[in-house]
Amino acid sequence: MAYEEKRAWIMLVVSVCAYAAYLIIIVGRAGPTPLAELSYESTLLWSIGVAIAVQIGLGVIAGLGSPKARKKDQRDREIGRLSEYIGQSFVVIGGVAALLMALAELDYFWIANVIYLTFVLSAALGSVAKIFAYRRGFQSW
Repeated sequence: MAYEEKRAWIMLVVSVCAYAAYLIIIVGRAGPTPLAELSYESTLLWSIGVAIAVQIGLGVIAGLGSPKARKKDQRDREIGRLSEYIGQSFVVIGGVAALLMALAELDYFWIANVIYLTFVLSAALGSVAKIFAYRRGFQSW
C-alpha cells in the first residue's frame, strides 16, 4: 500500500471517528435542553485538535513503515490533485451554507456545526476518492 493511500485511510477513519465522538458527546449532553443552547465550543475545538494530532502522529508512524514515503511520482501527484478537487467541493458547499445560515440569522451553534460537518465530509470524500483511485485506477485528463 502506498504511503499516500495509508494517509488517506488515516484521514478518513480519524475524521469520521472524531466527528462521531463529538456528536455523541453533544447529543448526550443535551437531554431536554435544545441543542442551540448547549455549550459546544470547547468540545468542538477539542475534537478538531485531537483529530489533527492523531492524524499527524499516525502519519509519522505510517511514514516510518514506508521507505518511499517522501517519493511521489506523477501518478501520486495526479491522484492527490484529483482527490483534493473532489474533497474541496464540500468546503465550498459549507461556506455557502454558512453564509446562507448567517443571512437567515440562525444560531451560531448551527452555523459552526454545518461548517464542521462539511469539513469532515470534505476529508472523507477526498480520502475515499484517493483510496478509490489507488485501488481501481483513475482516468487522467
